[in-house]
Formats: sequence, C-alpha cells, structure tokens
Amino acid sequence: MTVTETLNDGLKRGYTITVTAAELDAKVQEKLLEAQPEVEIKGFRKGKVPLAILKKQFGQRILGDAVQDAIDSALKGHFETSGDRPALQPEVKARDGETWKEGDDFVVDVAYEALPDIPEVDLSGVTLEKLVVKADEASLDEALKNLAENAKNFEDRKKGTKAKDGDQVVIDFEGFIGDEAFEGGKGEEYPLVLGSGSFIPGFEEQLVGVKAGDEVEVKVSFPENYGAAHLAGKEALFKCKVHAVKAPKPAEIDDELAKKFGAEDLAALKTQVSGRLEAEYAGAARAVLKRGLLDQLDKLVSFDLPSKLVEAEAGQIAHQLWHEEHPEEHGHNHGSIEATEEHKSLAERRVRLGLLLAEIGRKAEVTVTDAEMTQAVIQSARQYPGQERAYFEFVQKNPQMQQQLRAPIFEDKVVDHILGLAKLSEKEVGKDELQKAVEALDEL
Repeated sequence: MTVTETLNDGLKRGYTITVTAAELDAKVQEKLLEAQPEVEIKGFRKGKVPLAILKKQFGQRILGDAVQDAIDSALKGHFETSGDRPALQPEVKARDGETWKEGDDFVVDVAYEALPDIPEVDLSGVTLEKLVVKADEASLDEALKNLAENAKNFEDRKKGTKAKDGDQVVIDFEGFIGDEAFEGGKGEEYPLVLGSGSFIPGFEEQLVGVKAGDEVEVKVSFPENYGAAHLAGKEALFKCKVHAVKAPKPAEIDDELAKKFGAEDLAALKTQVSGRLEAEYAGAARAVLKRGLLDQLDKLVSFDLPSKLVEAEAGQIAHQLWHEEHPEEHGHNHGSIEATEEHKSLAERRVRLGLLLAEIGRKAEVTVTDAEMTQAVIQSARQYPGQERAYFEFVQKNPQMQQQLRAPIFEDKVVDHILGLAKLSEKEVGKDELQKAVEALDEL
C-alpha cells in the first residue's frame, strides 16, 4: 500500500492511496480465517466450512470491509506520521469507481484541509475590566412591583361599566367560517385580558366598550402564516357573550405576596429577588467581559483558515440572520441564501477564535466532565416537558447533539482558564451603564 502526495497548497492537501490486489486478497483471507470457526453452513459442521466456499458466499462483503479497513488504516497512519489534523471529514473518492473489479489494485483520491498551526499567545498580556453591578433599592422595588403585577387579581366592575384595555372580560365564544363552526373555535367562560395580545389580531380591540350581559359579533381575519393551515388567511366571525367585566387589582407587596412566590415573608422575598437580580447582572457582565476578551484575542493572532470551515460558518450566519429578519418563516423552503462579504468577515472571526480557543484548551488539557454533560442534558431536556426520557435517549444515540451541548461548556471553561492568566480588574457601575454595554454587543 502506498500513499502519494498530489497537493500541498496552504492548508489544502491531496493524496492518492493505492492498495494492491495482493494486499486486498491477503486481508480477505485473514478475515475469512477469523470468521471460519464461527460459521456453520448446511452440509458442514461449525468451523469446518472450507475457505473456498466461505469466500464464494461472503467474499464480496468481506472484500468491501477489507478495502475500507485498508483505507482507514492508511489515513490513520498518514495523520500520525504527518501530524495533520483535518478540519473536516476528508473526501475519499475511488478513482476507478464502478469499473473496478476484483483482482485489480484499488486506488482512491483523498482531499482535505488541514487545521492550521496556531501561534502561541502571551495571555498574561491580556488586560480586562469586569463590570460589577449591585442590586439597588430602585431595582429591587421595580422587580417587586413586577411580581405584584403578575400576581394581580381581577374584581367585578360596577354593573353597566364598559370594558377598557387592561380589563378582564369573561366570555363565551364560538367561531364560524361562513356558516360553519370550526374546530377549536369555541370556549366557555374564558377570562380574556384586553390588550394582552393572546387572541388573534383585531379580536380584543372589538371587545373594548362591552358590558356584562352584552352579546357581540367579532369579525377578524386569520393571519396568512397562522399555525392551523385550514384557517390561515380566512375571514371568521366569532359570536361572543360577555358574562363579566373585571378590573385589575395588583397584589399588595407584603408577606402574602412573598408566600405566593415560595418565600417565608417579604424580607425573604427581597433577599431572593436581590440575589436573582445580581445573578442576572453577573451573567450580563460575563457576556461583556467575554466579548472584550475575544476582541483582544482576535487582534493578537493571525493564521490561515480552512476555507470550507469559513464557508460553512458564513452560510450558517446568513441563514440564521435571514430567519431573524423573517420570523414568519419557520421552515426551510425559502431557496438558497447567499452569504455576503459581511457574513464571511464575521465567519472568519468566529472560525479564527474558535480554533484559537480549541488549541488553548487542548494545550491546557481542558475537559468537559461527565457530570457537566449530564447537567447540560438535564437543562436542555427541560425544553420538552413530559418527553425528558426520550430526549435523553436521543442525545445518547446522537454524537452530533452531544457535541452541540459539549462545545459551549468547553468554550466557557477555556475562557475561565484565560481569565485566570489575564490581568483582571473590577469596576462597579450602575445597571444603566451595564445595559449600554450589553446593547453594544449587538453591534458586531
């Protein structure tokens, strides 16, 4: 078996691997001898089937396995000898394709892009400032008011009072397309808060001004992108009966409110809310700090990038941004989306930083533990209530999904490693200044 270099241009590599017919035949014989003791065919005792018969019956399948084993072995040996690490799975193509026949040498062409050599970075020269925000009284009061608003009750308005935005109307309703009532369009004594946007556009606005006892007809059009295809874009009429009009009454900020949110008393709730606020501030400050770190690292290094990785990343960025600009499109039947120069520039930054962080982590022997992976799967499974077990099984069988969960954990641990070597100072700021810093993150 020979490996011949055909291309060495930057990070691009090309090789021809030739497996001789004699090597393949020897490999097939070896596999037949391994299998012979366990094979049992009618007319022969187990382990006594002649090799010639085994080869006639299983030869083609074993030959295919032998070819694959030979190529895999050649590639493994090549990567160990050359030190190359492919950026993506190498492309392997049989040169003779369908014309190859048993008894011929087997020749394949291999092409890949190697990961670049990453230069050493003096991390002790990285200087960063960490923003620190404390939960002040104003922020705490605002958070408590929001909790009270979410825990509000509704009380009957005086008989004959007209409903206004923010009021709750208790209604029976039934929807019709033409003269036919449609499935899922009926409800009884439904508590609807006007202005909440919980019903289709135009519905709630037509109930402003109704009184208890009123019977009204509401005419609306379902959006073109409505989830139920049989209703999308169609005009509908809802017959509604108003049972009650109720005014909102925010909950009092007291011990009773605290108990509704699982705290022993108001003092305990304040401590709980203060801790949550400071955790949110810390998370935001971490994002700002990480961006500052990546910005500095990006200026410290320069190396060739695998074009296929950049191309794939640019395509992913373009696709993601397109969907953000077209939230009504949930599928992928939108044709091709071309990556712009801006997408490619951002992709180059991401690939460069991703490779750098991976190399720093590799040299520092940063690993993701089983316990960390388990915690990540548990957190991710919470998105699918009632289907957690199925999600766990899906992740166990899906290496790509495991990598998606592992990657951000690994990156954060590498960032922590770098921060431990960098010069880090703290600056106490107000939440408004932190907010401006967070908003600036979207500018890139």
